[in-house]
Amino acid sequence: MFIFYMIYAFIVLVIFNFLISKFCVKMQLDKTKQAKNFRVINMIMVALLVCSYLRVLNVAV
Repeated sequence: MFIFYMIYAFIVLVIFNFLISKFCVKMQLDKTKQAKNFRVINMIMVALLVCSYLRVLNVAV
């Protein structure tokens, strides 16, 4: 279960990073704002993935 979820989390993070990149290009943000956006979105996504993993882990047990 853990390995499957790590693969899923990696795919989700890659997709969101691709979307953030497209957003930054479209909005013509400078490098500092791009870095801040990537950092914030990645932290939020990791927190959501950890919470969802714990929820799945509690249901499976």
